[in-house]
Order: sequence, then structure tokens, then C-alpha cells
Amino acid sequence: MGKFFGTDGVRGVAGSELTAELAYKLGKFGAYVLTKHTKSKKTKILVGRDTRISGDMLESALVAGILSTGADAYIVGEIPTPAIAYLTRKYEADAGVVISASHNSFEYNGIKFFNSEGFKLSDEIENEIESYLLGESTVDEMPSSENLGIAVRGANNAEIDYVEFAAGCALTSLEGLKVAVDCANGAAFNVAPQALRRLGAELNVISNNPDGININNGCGSTHIEKLQKFVKDTGADVGVAFDGDADRLIAVDENGNIVDGDVIMGLVSIYLKEHNKLPGNRLIGTVMSNLGLIQTCEKHGIEVVCTKVGDRYVLEKMLETGAVIGGEQSGHIILFENNTTGDGLVSAITLLSVLKISGKKLSELAKEITILPQVLVNVKVKNEYKERLTDIKEISEAAKKIDEKYKGTGRLLLRPSGTEPLVRIMIEGQNMEEIEKDANMLAEIVEQSMSRL
Repeated sequence: MGKFFGTDGVRGVAGSELTAELAYKLGKFGAYVLTKHTKSKKTKILVGRDTRISGDMLESALVAGILSTGADAYIVGEIPTPAIAYLTRKYEADAGVVISASHNSFEYNGIKFFNSEGFKLSDEIENEIESYLLGESTVDEMPSSENLGIAVRGANNAEIDYVEFAAGCALTSLEGLKVAVDCANGAAFNVAPQALRRLGAELNVISNNPDGININNGCGSTHIEKLQKFVKDTGADVGVAFDGDADRLIAVDENGNIVDGDVIMGLVSIYLKEHNKLPGNRLIGTVMSNLGLIQTCEKHGIEVVCTKVGDRYVLEKMLETGAVIGGEQSGHIILFENNTTGDGLVSAITLLSVLKISGKKLSELAKEITILPQVLVNVKVKNEYKERLTDIKEISEAAKKIDEKYKGTGRLLLRPSGTEPLVRIMIEGQNMEEIEKDANMLAEIVEQSMSRL
């Protein structure tokens, strides 16, 4: 990756790292490069955002950059990331852009591009855009005054179109299901309740009043404890929680127990296989996928193929193998016959459909996927140091000892985050107390070693 683009677009603290100036340049050079690679006479770029307070500033700057190249910007407002992937295809746009930092807190923001087919940009295109950002390439010619782009607001019924699409992914009516929904005060705050009510579900909704600052704040898929309590308080059959840009889903059963992305993928994969809708009997996971998921799927004749962490790698493997389902434990699940990226709302509707068809409680259904105890510890480090993780002798020796200890009964995964200034430590094993102790011990070694760099 280059200086600006990470595994999920360009991200940083809004105003200091992700500035209006950088957003303008991303709009300008992004549109310029994309225009060179499109056959359209007039480039059309869809722009959406989540509910962060910095969205207004970044949207204005990004759109100005797009228009300066002669491309038109179709601004659809606050809407989930997967909606942009879908609507870019539906509206036959040349590209789509989302302003969001997904599950991160409000002070962060990000800018992510999709191509005309609803896929994230290739490394080659990102590198080309980056060459302009770094001044390594220069723009040949900018349009004359009469050929500047225009901004179009409200030209399409984007929200309505996405709700219709998501509801159309249901496998059955959801009538009779009492569902608790946590919208994370993010981009799903309007569309998720609309789609689920359209399918007949009885809803109780929380975290659906965004104010620009409360996105992901103690709510949503990364703070599931709020939904756990809400499910029990309302007597819901099931709870579903999204993150800030609604590309993730975490569920909660009727007893308030978490049903994470691994369990959701396992349940949906088993359903698809039973109905002859799982090509190759294959599920694409990541190195973070729980060993219990892999073992359970094997018993059902389903192969779990693991990639590096990151939905772009999951999607690459799906395209390579023809798999129709893949994703991450975090709840980023790609159902490829529906959308080209993780879609929290479509994942929720699919899970609820499987639940309704089964006639079981979610707690009963989830027992089909035997999950091993797992601990994840994050250690804050400086971005410029995290890639040197395995070069530090003290860390590598400690990790090797833990790895050998759990061989055959569990495992250790030690890796730098692709999107945040963090080192992630994950240990799986039979004994929760033991793996917690080892994870915290390794975290202390990582923190002390990196503080000396």
C-alpha cells in the first residue's frame, strides 16, 4: 500500500489527518484517473456518506474536486456503504465514493471508492491516484469553464431504491418475528427499520438518532452490550446490530448471547448447502475465523478457505473460487449473489429469513456452530512501527512459545491492523482463563518492546 490508501480506502482523524485539502485532491485526482479509464463521454460519480459531523466538510471538498475535472457528482446523502456499491451499478455510474470510517469513533473519517461494477478499486488504480497525490504524476489538462462538472442532489430515490433492494433479498416473510435493532447512530438509521418493517417484522429500535458525534458511541456492532440488554428488556426473539456505515452485522439471541459473524456465516452456509445454493460447498473466511467454525463446516461437508484479514482479500478469493458467501468474524459478510461488498442489512435479512424458516429459536440454531473460546487484545502503537512487529526478537520469541503451547488445541494470531494504529493479538484455546492470561502477557511484551523504538 502507498502513503494514503490503506486496506479500506483513505482514513484518518478528520480535520488534521483527513483534511478538506486532501479530500479535494482525492476527488480531483480520483475522478481524473477514473475518467481516463472509462469510456463514458461524461463521467458520473455517486457520492454517499455516513452520519459523522465531518461528513459535510469532506463531502463539500470531495465534490468540488470531482467537479473540477468535468465529472458530475450525484450526491445521495447519508446512506450505508453497501448501498453505494449497489446503487453505482443500478444507476450505471462510472464510480461511487463513500465518506465513512465504518466502525471507528466520530473523530475519524475516510474516503473509499468503488468502480462501476461496485467493487473496491484495484491496487493499480489506487496506486495511479496516489502518484498524483504524491506529485509523482501531473494532470495533463483541466476542463474549460463551460465543461466543469455539476452536482446533482436528490435526482434519484437512493434510499427507497436501496430499501427495495435489501427487502428483495429476503428468503421469506419476517412476519411473527420480534426484532430488536441497533443502528449505531449511523448510516442505517433510516433504511434498516424501513426494510425490516416492509418484510413484516415487529421492531424495537435504538441508536437511530444520529447527531454527528454519537456514531458508534457505546452502541452498534462494536458495543453489543447495549443491544444485549435491549433484547432482554423488550422480550425480542432476536437482535441485530450494525456499525456506523452498516457494512457489518452482529446478532444477539433471545437470551442476550452474541451471535458473531462466524456463527452467522456458518448458519447461512449450512442453509445454502441444504438447499443446493452453495457452489463448490465453499465458504471463504480469514485467518481470524474461529477454528470451531472450520470444524463444524467440515462436518457438514463445507470447506472453509481462509485469507488474510480484510474484506478485499475475502472478495478476491470468492471471485477466484466462485464462492457465494464469505466474510469475517467482525460481521463483515459478503453474500455475492446480492451485493459486491459486505452488507449488514442484507446479512440481517438473510439471517432472519433462515431463523424464520427453521422454526427454531436463535439460541438453538446457533448451537449448531461450536465456537472455541477466543480472546482478542489490541495494543496501541504508532502507525510507522506496527509493520516492524515480527522483526523484534523479544516479541517473536514470546509468540513462538505461545504458538507451540497451543499447537493442536488452539492457535495464536499476531498481526498489525490494516486500518488503525494497533497490533492485534488473538488466541484460541480450550480454557478462557488461560488464553486471557497469555494474550495479556504478550500484549505487555508488545507494548514495552514497541515503546522503546
